[in-house]
Order: sequence, then C-alpha cells, then structure tokens
Amino acid sequence: MTSQVTRSATKSEALERLWGAVIDGDEYAAVGTVFAALDDGFAPESVLLELIARVQHRIGTEWAANRLTVAQEHAATAINERVIAALAHHPSCRRTPDAGRVTVACVDGEWHALPARLLAEVLRLQGWQVDFLGAQVPTPHLIAHLHQHGPDAVALSCSIPTRLPTAHAAITACQAAGVYVLAGGAAFGPDGRYARLLGADAWAPDAQSAAQCLSGDFPRVRFTSNHQPIDDLPHLADQEFTMVSRSAARLVETTVGDLERRFPAMAGYTDAQRQHTVEDIAHIVDFLATALYTDDDELFTEFVIWTAGILSARGVPTESLDPALDLLAAQLRDFPRTQRIISAALTALTDTKDEQRV
Repeated sequence: MTSQVTRSATKSEALERLWGAVIDGDEYAAVGTVFAALDDGFAPESVLLELIARVQHRIGTEWAANRLTVAQEHAATAINERVIAALAHHPSCRRTPDAGRVTVACVDGEWHALPARLLAEVLRLQGWQVDFLGAQVPTPHLIAHLHQHGPDAVALSCSIPTRLPTAHAAITACQAAGVYVLAGGAAFGPDGRYARLLGADAWAPDAQSAAQCLSGDFPRVRFTSNHQPIDDLPHLADQEFTMVSRSAARLVETTVGDLERRFPAMAGYTDAQRQHTVEDIAHIVDFLATALYTDDDELFTEFVIWTAGILSARGVPTESLDPALDLLAAQLRDFPRTQRIISAALTALTDTKDEQRV
C-alpha cells in the first residue's frame, strides 16, 4: 500500500511539474521532467499516456474555460510535441520493429496531430514499424503512400467532427487500396458511432485500445470493391447536405445581416467581436452540414451547447444563438432533415438555460 501511495504521489508531482514547464514554455524543463519520470521507474507508455496526454487534455480544458489564450494553447501544445520527440529518442524507448507496419495519419483538414503522434509512439513501443504522416494528409497522397509502402493497416485520426465527410472518403479510399482501417479521435464519437457509420474496419477510443486492436487477428489483405460512400449513407440522396455545404458562405452572410437587425446588441460590437460572430456562425453552418451528412441530431446539438459554454466563458451573450438558429431555419425551411436538426438544438439550448436558472 505504501508503495502505491508513493508512486501515486510521484505521478501527481510529475504531472504538476510537466504542466508548469509546458505553460512556462520551458522545453528543457519539460523534457527533464519526463526523463526523470523514466529514471523513477515509469514505463515509457505510462509517460506518454499518463503524463503528456493528461497535460494536453488539461491544456484544452483551460483554453475552453478562457484561462489560456489561443497563442498560449498553441505554444503549450508545441512544447508537448517537442517532449514526445525527445522521449522517442530516449534509450528506454527503443524497440526493434517486429509486429508489422502501420501508417498513422490525420485526415485532410485535421490539424490536431498530437493524439495521432501519441498513438504512433505507443505503437512503436509495442514493436510496430510506424509511418507517421502527421496533420492534414490529403487523401490522394495518403493512398499513394499506401501503394508505395504496403502497410498492414492505416490508423486514421480525426478530432474535428466537420472533417467526418473527408474521413469517410479517406476510409473508403484506403479500403479500396486493400488496407485495413482503424479509426480514432474525438470526431468519431465517444462510442465510435461515426466510425461504424462511415464503414471503418475498427475503432479505438484511445492509444492503448488501438494497439490492442492491431495486435489482434485482423485481415492483413482486403479485396478492392466498388463500394462508394453513398452506400453507407442513403439519406444523402435527398441532397440536403450538398445544398447546405455548397451554400455555406451565403447562409453565413445572410444570417449575420439578419442577426444585426434582430439582435440590437450587435450594433455596439467592435470589428473583432463582429468577426468572431461571423466565425461562430460559419462553424454552426459547418456543423449543421456535418449533422446532415451523418443524419445525427446529437452531433449538432452537442456543438451548439458547447458553443454556448465557450461564449459564456468569454463573457459573450449567448442570447444571440437562438435567433441565429431561427434565421438559419428560416432560410432552409424546405429542408425537412435540417428543420429537425435545428429544432432539436433549439430545444436543448432552452433546456440548458432552464437548468442554469434553477
């Protein structure tokens, strides 16, 4: 029991030291902290997932609570990336590849590369030869890499739900190239629902689960087929996703203009505040299009509620969300699935406000 308490305290102390170094932008102190953890007996995988990954999660939480600026969040993430790179070269992390070859890549448009990098390093520790392609990998380049190197599997990372249509195309293309596809990342849902919806061969909620999945009995060769993304999502035949996504710029412009007339407080906005409003509405339209692609009300509702929380943390009135959604619905009145999705979000927004008043 004493040993467990001591080890727990050491882990807590190491977390705080790493957090402090990362926030201070002190790369040397951060690297020194993780090397010291290795010297204290932590396994390399534990350092990756129980120290670095947890600090990164805290960075995101602090940004969402408006306690870190975007610049601070980017700087802290860059330090964490450098720490992982240094850790990979530590003698205790070297392993002769003997498990197979895997490609790890973020889908095109996905710039959050650190979760994929953590996975790549965990797989290396478990004996995989890993080709880590990093952030925002265009699908044609990914497929060219697969043809050239012939990995046993490809692990596709996606953290931003609006990239799910792109992820779907990448999954289908990789499978057509005969490669097993493991999907991971927050965009696929906490239960992997979107990975299953989009036809991935497997889904993993974290790096350890992904490694276990790849260590199992998965098909090393797939047969190409005439499978197309539309086969997975027959609801796309109504063209609502296509029409909303293609008219996104007009929808944003019209909504902002109408909102200025309907929400008088916007008259006092600074140029920066107005630009942020335009960006927020653009994100709303993007998430609406993605909800239409997946035909999932919850995807859009969760984003709207999350946006309300972010605005509140930044001292921005959330009252503008309701009229913004109403204005979008009015422009898309002839789209039944769109009406259903927006209506569900408005109801959830009202319920959330009522709960906060209690």
